[in-house]
Amino acid sequence: MVVVMAPDATDEDIARVVERVESVGGEAFVSKGLTRTIIGLVGDIDSFHHLNLRTLAGVADVHRISDPYKLVSRQHHHERSTVWVRGVPIGPDTFTFMAGPCAVESPEQTLEAAQMAKAAGATILRGGAFKPRTSPYAFPGLGVRGLEILADVRAATGLPIVTEVVDARDVAVVAEHADMLQIGTRNAQNFGLLQAVGNAGKPVLLKRGFSSTIEEWLMAAEYVAQRGNLDIVLCERGIRTFEPSTRNTLDISAVPVVQATSHLPIIVDPSHAAGRKELVVPLSRASIGVGADGIIVDVHPHPEDALCDGPQALLGSELRELAGAVRTMPGLLGRVDASERARILA
Repeated sequence: MVVVMAPDATDEDIARVVERVESVGGEAFVSKGLTRTIIGLVGDIDSFHHLNLRTLAGVADVHRISDPYKLVSRQHHHERSTVWVRGVPIGPDTFTFMAGPCAVESPEQTLEAAQMAKAAGATILRGGAFKPRTSPYAFPGLGVRGLEILADVRAATGLPIVTEVVDARDVAVVAEHADMLQIGTRNAQNFGLLQAVGNAGKPVLLKRGFSSTIEEWLMAAEYVAQRGNLDIVLCERGIRTFEPSTRNTLDISAVPVVQATSHLPIIVDPSHAAGRKELVVPLSRASIGVGADGIIVDVHPHPEDALCDGPQALLGSELRELAGAVRTMPGLLGRVDASERARILA
């Protein structure tokens, strides 16, 4: 439910609405615009109906909105948002290319992968220090040592870092090293973790759960937003279906559906959707064509020796082909390279 205040509403009028809502156990989120103030209400809708909010001074109207996610919805935030990651924009006017190794294995491997990514046009470095794995015997990542390696590689290359956090207890140490915190598909509905990264004060990359509906995905983003952090980028990475020929089924239609529903930027991870390097470039082209705000892909200097997801990592001709698509296709759709916009605005 949303309360729309009149243009001449006073601070006392706004405070009275907030107090009335909180008196029945609800929460009120005040958003002040140039001409009027909107108050988003969270809680038991039935209890709000008995508050007679329309009768209060300064209230212009009260709407029950259909979207259960109020802060990330476009209903009262019509313009799509841009999220900045250490000077690199992700949003509707730009195209942002993120790349790097699925897992940080060593300083040498990570630096080489980062140099490959940067040479291909990437402006943000991905790399996993903590790796949630289906098998308890698989490589779990280097942990804090991996974060330190990423920080050293950032210093060497200038690329901002996005890396995954898998436990609320690790949020502080990951935020200390990383520029953007990633929530992976397995933690997409780990609500305590979502709230913890919302409190961390860093941009968040939220992957779609492999069995999540779009509404569930956006509700997960709402958990982050409720902690005062709207610097959220959504990532479509494929969902689990009956089709076994790919690792996951890339839901390319999620991009325009989300853009019509939410003001948050949305990127695509074709590597984890496909699980096969020969499919990454075609899926990347499709992602650019459908209007994604960016892509995030795996690269590795020696995929045959990779400790994690080697079959989907790009190298050589595939990476060069992807670099060509990233250079040419976004411009045809009216987008500029994220690094170019950052340079212009600097």
